[in-house]
Amino acid sequence: MVIKNPAFLFPGQGAQYQNMSLDILSAGGAEVKRLFALASEVMGRDMPALIRDADGETLKRSDISQPAVTLANLAAAVYLGEQGVRPGACAGFSLGEYAALVTSGVIDGETCFRLVKARGKAMQDAADRFAGGPAEAPGMAAVIGLDPEKVEALIARWKTGGLLDLYGANFNSRSQVVVSGTAAALGEAETRFKEAGARRVVRLQVAGPFHSPLIAGAAEAFGPVLAAAEFKDPAIPLFSNVSGGRVGSGAEAKALALRQITEPVRWTAEEGAVAALGIDAVLETGPGKVLQGLWKDVETTIPCFAAGTAADIETLIGWQLEEKQGA
Repeated sequence: MVIKNPAFLFPGQGAQYQNMSLDILSAGGAEVKRLFALASEVMGRDMPALIRDADGETLKRSDISQPAVTLANLAAAVYLGEQGVRPGACAGFSLGEYAALVTSGVIDGETCFRLVKARGKAMQDAADRFAGGPAEAPGMAAVIGLDPEKVEALIARWKTGGLLDLYGANFNSRSQVVVSGTAAALGEAETRFKEAGARRVVRLQVAGPFHSPLIAGAAEAFGPVLAAAEFKDPAIPLFSNVSGGRVGSGAEAKALALRQITEPVRWTAEEGAVAALGIDAVLETGPGKVLQGLWKDVETTIPCFAAGTAADIETLIGWQLEEKQGA
């Protein structure tokens, strides 16, 4: 198919891997190289070297992974642009929203890297405060086999019954919801979710109870940095994790960026809003294939393609050329 009006979907923290985006740096033109130079300047470190040399544990740290994943996301978007592919809309999963803010014209690249540097540090500091032992630390768990509405209803009912500190965090698909909570709340919830019909409840290997009020300290630390940044109105349709819908203005985008730290990612609603826009394809613009998997649950015939590596992007461009020549 010839893709004329794609939406770019940017993955979030957790998608990182060693050497991600370095193939794009090698294959890309001047704009890609300027992006890597800008990221290194703002971060005060050689970002290509970091991505090449950091081991998996180092890359998991929020203060490392957030700038690195954002750079990989933006590198894919810039390389697509160098190949003549530009988005008709964009959205990002959690951290991925920052690449979407740049792509939609709300913030510039320098502002983006300053923000994700501060956001990553604030969230890592919050995670470090929780570090004690894995048995006692707050965290996150994936609930498999229950729809989002049921999970939310159960959490609300259990809260009135005294089960506190449990929150819906990522509404990923019709059958997968990630919850955040204290160790005690997650332990009790695992039993209750299974009794309610969940196939599995899987504790995630993450640094903290993200997208919940339990990391309000991170939002407080990040707030002043965010407040000082200039946000413009979106130049193309931009969608929000917090509302699940389209963002109307730069002021709204800034307010939502702060709320996003402690409020859930409503990805199922956001995917539906993107699909209803009239796009002809979705591109996972960044490392990994998580968002392609989640897109399969959307009731739409709109296809989703990988666009996170130079090879992925070159394959897309090859398809475009083949179809145009055959037309």
